[in-house]
Amino acid sequence: MRCIPEEPDFQDGHLAERAVWNALRAQLPDDVVLAHSVQIRHGRAEHEIDILVLWPGVGVAVLEVKGGRVSVENGQWYQSDRTGKRRMESPVAQAQSAQHAFKDWIGSRLGTPLTSRITYMACFPYSDVQPGWEMAGTPRSLVIDQAELATGSAAKIRAAIQTEGQGSVPLSPKYLERLLPHLSGDLTPADRPGLDAAELEDHQERLTTRQKVLLDSTRSITRARFVGGAGSGKTWLAVEKAKRLAKAGQRVGLFCYNKGLSVHLRREVGGWKQAGPVFVGEFHDYAQSLGVPDGSGQEYFDEEMPRLLKELADRLPVEEKLDAVVVDEAQDFAPLWWEALLACLKKPDDGGVYAFMDERQNVYGRWDAATAGTAEDPTAGLVTLHIDENLRNTKRIAQTFRGFAGEHFSPRGGDGLPVRLVACPTEDALDVASDCVDALINEGWAANQIALLTTNKRHPIHQDYYESQRIPEYWKSFHDDDAEFYGHVLGFKGLERSVVILCVNGFKDMARAPEQLYVGLSRARCLLVVVGDPELIAEAGGRELELALGRTMSWNP
Repeated sequence: MRCIPEEPDFQDGHLAERAVWNALRAQLPDDVVLAHSVQIRHGRAEHEIDILVLWPGVGVAVLEVKGGRVSVENGQWYQSDRTGKRRMESPVAQAQSAQHAFKDWIGSRLGTPLTSRITYMACFPYSDVQPGWEMAGTPRSLVIDQAELATGSAAKIRAAIQTEGQGSVPLSPKYLERLLPHLSGDLTPADRPGLDAAELEDHQERLTTRQKVLLDSTRSITRARFVGGAGSGKTWLAVEKAKRLAKAGQRVGLFCYNKGLSVHLRREVGGWKQAGPVFVGEFHDYAQSLGVPDGSGQEYFDEEMPRLLKELADRLPVEEKLDAVVVDEAQDFAPLWWEALLACLKKPDDGGVYAFMDERQNVYGRWDAATAGTAEDPTAGLVTLHIDENLRNTKRIAQTFRGFAGEHFSPRGGDGLPVRLVACPTEDALDVASDCVDALINEGWAANQIALLTTNKRHPIHQDYYESQRIPEYWKSFHDDDAEFYGHVLGFKGLERSVVILCVNGFKDMARAPEQLYVGLSRARCLLVVVGDPELIAEAGGRELELALGRTMSWNP
């Protein structure tokens, strides 16, 4: 026998319905369909059919079930149980109204009226009704009592359909099959991985916002560095810290190094209704906004520009200086930049300084690793707060870069999809990675969920933006989620996407390769695809990464 649902949830207060349901399942033929708690909306009126009986070759019965002791006094229906006696609407009238609503509803859905015999009935599993009882509009043949339910419910329902039912023909099996989908309401979600990713990412977002307790507990610390691995929510914390400081009336600067991250920060701040930081963006843009001339060459930006900014800060009116600086990806700031930035504080020695950093992502080599945390480290004097939980990535993704993240690294995301490894020669990696984009879109991933990141030469689409000097348009496209994104790991620090294809197409400097792999492997929220020569990747990333890749899923797009 088909039941809708297969195992109804009869909660407290519905014991009578369960008793009737079980009796009908035991007595009715196997080809009968039973449906419980069928909700019908008929115009503005709402009806509920306690139990609907669909009997092919016979017809349809709409059952209204009432528990307790049912009685009628002077035309008024009553229901009595251990809590007392109370009035109720006629159960027969309820079943009759539900029957009419069901006929109209199913006919409108199918485009064909229900012409088979249909009746309404009331069922009282805990009451006795005398054989000769009846009242106006309620013949005894439409009422099933306790004794009849126990042994003769099937015969009673069949007789009621055939002698009391409206309609002229038995229920056609074909009509029944057309009707059933409207009762079962089967909803199969589209088999698109992006839908699962959305739920997973909402979970990860909730974990990230939970990090605000760290800011709550450290609000009295005015000079701190928040040290955490990839995916620990540092950028979210940096933005939230800047928001709190600005709300308190402070002149705040929110800084980073990467162009893409600076666009993200400005967009986040742009959505605030409250007052925001007085500056949001890159260190170099801040220097130029105060009057430091633009220049060229790495030596100018690393040494001359910060020297000029520091000199300018000495002459800057106090009202134009900052109360606090918040720096995201602080390990990207060279020591001289820090000196110049602190000179722009109203109180350089004890003004607010908040650095959010991961020393293991020192991809630009701004600091000598040996000086990190020592007196030569410009952030060494700040109170250090550790953020050990990884919240952005699934556990399977996090395990691939665990060896880079430190001993206290603690993944907290969902398990997620297996990491995929596409083994190919280094010289073929770019073409193979491009094929992966098409294959993932064919799987059901949305194009704008995918980012392809290279470790050496740029992808041709990325190169075209660069050569045509359309960098603002390039980053706008990424943040607008217009399409798949093609970038380099160095430019993607602090950013993320649902799916990342890490194209290991070589390294310009093998000494910097571990940091680049660390960044690239940690950018994906839900699915990571690694493309390249496993031997080169193992050489660059070490034994732990080699073992992690050995646990991935081999994929041939």
